[in-house]
Amino acid sequence: MNRLDVTEKIISTKVSKGIKWSDVADKVGLSKEWVTAACLGQMTLDAKQAKAIGKIFGLTSEEQKWLQVVPYKGSLPSAVPTDPLIYRWYEIVSVYGTTIKELIHEEFGDGIMSAIDFSMDIVREPDPKGDRVNVVLSGKFLPYKQY
Repeated sequence: MNRLDVTEKIISTKVSKGIKWSDVADKVGLSKEWVTAACLGQMTLDAKQAKAIGKIFGLTSEEQKWLQVVPYKGSLPSAVPTDPLIYRWYEIVSVYGTTIKELIHEEFGDGIMSAIDFSMDIVREPDPKGDRVNVVLSGKFLPYKQY
């Protein structure tokens, strides 16, 4: 058994039981974005969180322990994603990445946006021309130090 086996069991159970990520997040007490990332193998849960996830998805105590192991982050199987939705994110970064970089540096100076001290919010935005996906990414600015 490994972490991927547990992820696959979680996804299989989610599908078979019609579970929504937002409902899982409510039971864990964290955002749907973070809990989904954890269930998909990208974040580490503590024992209490792993137990809550285990109860929802029928995980054994061993499977719950796998949820507490620091994962190898980065879930894309190839450098250029082939899934259409994920590819659009790749396209956004390819087209607007230099603009995002330039504007962050202009506003904050030389540094990066943290993906560790980070939050994300994804919501549906009703629109008469077709609903929109509203994604807010918020990361702490980390300036490069002089030494």
